[in-house]
Amino acid sequence: MIARQYLFAGRVQGVGFRYATKQLAKGFDVLGWVRNLPDGRVELQVMGEEEEVDDFLSDLHDSPIGRHIQEQTERRVPLLEEVSGFTIRE
Repeated sequence: MIARQYLFAGRVQGVGFRYATKQLAKGFDVLGWVRNLPDGRVELQVMGEEEEVDDFLSDLHDSPIGRHIQEQTERRVPLLEEVSGFTIRE
C-alpha cells in the first residue's frame, strides 16, 4: 500500500476536474481526495496498491479532463488516515 500526493497545474479549475477525478476513482480500488488550491492548482492525494494508483493516474491523464494538465508534481506521503472512499474536499 502506498500514498501519493499530486499537484496539477494548467486549466484545472472551473472545468470539472475534481468531479471527473472522483468519478474516475470509482473504477479503481483507491482511497483519497481531491481539492482546489488557492493558487489555481488542484491537489490529489490517493492511496492504494502501487499498480492500482499508477493505473488510476494513467487513466486520469488519458481521460478528456487530462488534456487540461500542463504540469504535474508527485511525491510519496504517509498513508492517509481516517479516509474512506474518494471525496472532493473544499
